[in-house]
Amino acid sequence: MAVKIRLRRMGSTNKPFYRIVVTESRFKRDGKYLEEIGYYNPIIEPPKIKIDEEVALNWIEKGAKVSDRVMALFKKQGILDKLKERKKKLEEGESR
Repeated sequence: MAVKIRLRRMGSTNKPFYRIVVTESRFKRDGKYLEEIGYYNPIIEPPKIKIDEEVALNWIEKGAKVSDRVMALFKKQGILDKLKERKKKLEEGESR
């Protein structure tokens, strides 16, 4: 099965709050999920983003696809830079 990291909408009408979850692609947007790795609150100023970086990186390394919006949140938090550093270290270790 294809695993995705995407947003799960929470909150009431006109007051959205999102959880960042790891789920199978065939599950509904707000359906069941495998693991919750963070949250995103766009209502407050500035928007609050909290992501468990280590868990997110592990899922990406296992092959999880990341949605466009979550990818933008990862860039803001610097998680993609850490992923590139990890890949570079692995490549250096294999070449030795």
